[in-house]
Amino acid sequence: MNNNGDDAELTVVHVMRHGEVENPEGVLYGRKPGYHLSALGREMAERVAEHLASRDITYAVASPLERAQETATPLAKSHGLDLATDRRLIEAANIFEGKTFGVGDGALKNPDNWKYLVNPFKPSWGEPYVDQAVRMVAAVEAARDRARGHEAVCVSHQLPIWTLRSYLERRRLWHDPRKRQCTLASLTTLTYRGDHLVSVGYSEPALDLVPPHLRAGARPAKTGGAQQGKAFGA
Repeated sequence: MNNNGDDAELTVVHVMRHGEVENPEGVLYGRKPGYHLSALGREMAERVAEHLASRDITYAVASPLERAQETATPLAKSHGLDLATDRRLIEAANIFEGKTFGVGDGALKNPDNWKYLVNPFKPSWGEPYVDQAVRMVAAVEAARDRARGHEAVCVSHQLPIWTLRSYLERRRLWHDPRKRQCTLASLTTLTYRGDHLVSVGYSEPALDLVPPHLRAGARPAKTGGAQQGKAFGA
C-alpha cells in the first residue's frame, strides 16, 4: 500500500512547549541543567495532561532537559506510558546561556559580545536555524512512526518548535522572536496521512495560567482548546 495515499491511516503528533520555569535571576538558561518547572509550570503541565486525557496517545517523548521531562511526566502517567527521551528535541544552543540578555543591560552591554550578533539570519549567536529544523523534523517523524494510526506527544522548547513550524509551513526561518506563536504549554499539532503532513494546528490549553507578560506571540485559542491551523494539499 502507498503510505501517502488517501487510504493511509492518520497519525497526530502534538509538539508541546514546556511550562513556566523557576528562574528568579532572569537568565537565558538555554541547555544549562538545573532549571526546573515552577509551581505554576507544574500546574500548566497538569492542565495539558487533563486536556489530552481522552486522546489516543500511545507515545510520549521529551527533550532531556529537566523542564521538558517534568512537563511531559503528567501526560505520560495519565496514559500509562513510559516517557522516552530524544535529544533532537533539546533547546537551541546559544552563546549567551547563563547570562541576562537585553538592550542596555546584561550580555548586550558588553562590547565583547557584539561580535556574536553580526548575522541574525543564521543566527550567529547560536545553533543555525536550518540545523534546528532538520533535527526537529527527524524527531517528530520518529514519534509519528512510533505512534502510527494513533497520537504522540513531543515536549520541546519555544525556538525549536517555532523553527519546525516555520519550516513545515514554508516560511523563512529567521524571524522576530516577539512574533512567535508558541506560548508556554502550547500545542503545535501535526496531522499526517501516512507519511504526508496534511495540517498544522495550534492551541493553548493553559493560556489562562500564563502570565500576560509571557504571552508574546500568543493568540487565544477558542473555547475547549480548539485549534487554529493550516491545511496542506495532498
